[in-house]
Amino acid sequence: MMPATLNGRNLLLGVTGSIAAYKAAELVRLCKKAGAEVQVLMTPDAARFIPPLTLGTLSEREVLVEIFPENEDGSWTKHVNLGLWADLFVVAPATAQTLAKLAYGFCDTMLTATALASRCPLLVAPAMDHDMYLHPATQANLERLRSFGVEVMEPGYGELASGLVGHGRMPEPEAIVARLTEKLVEIDASAERKDQLTGKRVLVTAGPTREPIDPVRLITNPSTGTMGYALAAAAHARGADVILVSGPTNLATPTGVTRIDVTTAEEMHAAVQQHADVDYVFMVAAVADYTPIETAPSKIKKDEGDLTLRLRRTPDILATLGKNKHNGQVLVGFAMETDDVLANAQRKLEKKNLDWIVLNNLHEQGAGFGNGTNRVTLLRRDGHREDLPVLPKRAVAEAILDRVLG
Repeated sequence: MMPATLNGRNLLLGVTGSIAAYKAAELVRLCKKAGAEVQVLMTPDAARFIPPLTLGTLSEREVLVEIFPENEDGSWTKHVNLGLWADLFVVAPATAQTLAKLAYGFCDTMLTATALASRCPLLVAPAMDHDMYLHPATQANLERLRSFGVEVMEPGYGELASGLVGHGRMPEPEAIVARLTEKLVEIDASAERKDQLTGKRVLVTAGPTREPIDPVRLITNPSTGTMGYALAAAAHARGADVILVSGPTNLATPTGVTRIDVTTAEEMHAAVQQHADVDYVFMVAAVADYTPIETAPSKIKKDEGDLTLRLRRTPDILATLGKNKHNGQVLVGFAMETDDVLANAQRKLEKKNLDWIVLNNLHEQGAGFGNGTNRVTLLRRDGHREDLPVLPKRAVAEAILDRVLG
């Protein structure tokens, strides 16, 4: 494994039209000082905030903006060549506009074209006003990017260019350089374990289930499926044949993964049983424990009194897997708890015959539903316990696989 340094590494730096673009100069300087080769790609609007000459001088390379340059020396294919050249691609600052383009594959500048052509990991550092960052469209685009394996550096909280105070500040260049260094170490480690699961079959469940009350109402939960999708992608990257049984989500299917869509707990149970003869099972889905005994055929109209629902238990998918676990199979469960978290997780581990359980505490910062990060505790059957720090969900997935396979 290479040492934790940027020395000799090839970095692509995308700079977009944010007031924070001025920080790109310091980011280039720090990367160059650490020994990296830096190629700057700018959007046309970025040049309104910082001259390409500044970044070109610091990087000692011509800054590229347009996908079709004026000369005809064949350099219009640079986006392809750069995509093969780079070890890591970071977009800092990343505006809401560029994030949307990256999320949906737009290809109208050298930056976006190179992002599509790159084989290396992509990291984005959002920078925008508080309300723009929190807008559902921006959050959905970030979630979509995460489902592709893109890492999102969470913006800082503080005073913004608009005069407002909130989330949206681009992380400081020193923090970005530190993360780039860590990321390259992770990439090297990932390369070493690339074929770790070759020839193995992995089953992952993800997302929520939905239990219909009537044609317009249902019982569900806020799970987005991001953690399960990250695990499926990570397992495939290690060579596994991965089946992903997914409840309703807005996420794209990870490359190379076979996805089976379900809606209810009954449907998920049936799909899991059809594919239960695998080497590893990761039950990440947030499955409803109860479903209405009867589903009304038409909308239940409002009345003066209260509505009483009669519920029954749904199939316990994890318990069924534990009961029928075959020799050599590894079964990993997930637990979302709010009270007596360790005791409840340990009880679930033993009762359902699991090898590992991954515990989430809903009340801990950085954990819970709908976050790009997670903070988990890993419990093994023999009593071993490990608390992981707050990490991006893909990093959590890699850590889980490292422990389970180790």
